[in-house]
Amino acid sequence: MDEAGESGALRIGLLSYRSKPHCGGQGVYLRHLSRELADLGHTVEILSGQPYPELDREEIVLTKLPSLDLYNDDDPFRTPALREFRDWVDVLEFAHMKTGGFPEPLTFSLRVLRLLKRRRRDFDVVHDNQVLGLGNLGIARLGLPLVTSIHHPISVDRRIELEAARGIKQKLGKRRWYGFVAMQSQVSRRIGPVLTVSESSKVDIVKDFKVDPRDIEILPLGVDTRIFHPRGERVPGRIVAMASADAPIKGVDVLLRAVAKLATERDVHVIVVSRPQKDGPTEKLVRELALGERVRFVSGIGDDELGELMASAEIAVVPSRYEGFSLPAVEHMASGTPLVASRAGALPEVVGDAAVLVAPGDVEELAATLRRLHDSPAERERVGAAGFGRVQERFAWPAVAKATVEHYRAAIAQQRYRRLARSTR
Repeated sequence: MDEAGESGALRIGLLSYRSKPHCGGQGVYLRHLSRELADLGHTVEILSGQPYPELDREEIVLTKLPSLDLYNDDDPFRTPALREFRDWVDVLEFAHMKTGGFPEPLTFSLRVLRLLKRRRRDFDVVHDNQVLGLGNLGIARLGLPLVTSIHHPISVDRRIELEAARGIKQKLGKRRWYGFVAMQSQVSRRIGPVLTVSESSKVDIVKDFKVDPRDIEILPLGVDTRIFHPRGERVPGRIVAMASADAPIKGVDVLLRAVAKLATERDVHVIVVSRPQKDGPTEKLVRELALGERVRFVSGIGDDELGELMASAEIAVVPSRYEGFSLPAVEHMASGTPLVASRAGALPEVVGDAAVLVAPGDVEELAATLRRLHDSPAERERVGAAGFGRVQERFAWPAVAKATVEHYRAAIAQQRYRRLARSTR
């Protein structure tokens, strides 16, 4: 470990309690970072719960730490058969879910700590991808250097969901669901170096989780320009967004209401890369707005199809009420698509002057902006070119990986220093 910490290839363990490959930043981050780390010559092993990630290199090892998969898209909040329970952690996970909580960060951290106790000599450094479970506190006691990524504190999601909740029962339910945030706050103050993706996220981590700002380093994310790049002709009137449809924080409801206003006077349609809950709030809103064939949801598509879809749009929208970074914003810009984004969270920091910014949650302003861009090919071309240029200058995964490795080496050196200090007492 000492030689590797100085200059050699590292044995890296990447932790992720869930790793959706296309929707949600955790799985996207894991996939691209692991590829670039492997290309730099490091040995990478991913320890993940369901859904498992898609990986780009055969040499990357995926070690599956299965949960009970209680939030599977096809069978959410399911009741497992008795034979599926393997140990007390599974019982804890099920009991937590049945009482309205979200157990995965906690239970994954307990499973991964159990594995690392057996295999602590197999890794030079461990990188936690926003698990922040109590089990993580045991990793340092194993003598393993730990680096933690917090893309943004989930306390922000909780705040927005509570504001959107209606009635005391719904508010109490949301508070119970987000009970794990208190654990993440506690853990984040005790686990050492934290990487985050923007100055906006750093401010929120300090404010909500009370982490010492000296422990936080900013390292923006990258974009895979092999997938996301301009591809020629665009479909007239097409608007594309990539966001979790039923999460109020992502603002899909605002986009749908704006498109409904525009659709009465312009030939437009919207495609949302997401899978809304069956008969959930988004599907109900689509029916209420009578959007019909003006809106389509797609999910489970491959990389090339996703890249083609995003490059086919005349306008891209990130209507979020908050973002700690927003990979979709960067991917839209890499596709050369003119982007409309909310003036919220890190979005102004990420897009700079290369997108049109609107007030988060403002249906009228978003509708007016979409109308103006729809009617002005010249403005669409200008904004699209500005976004494409910004991506080429600022967001590249190889640079992100190289900078991340430097943080690994710093954590290894710090762990070595602590070990030497203890031995000389």
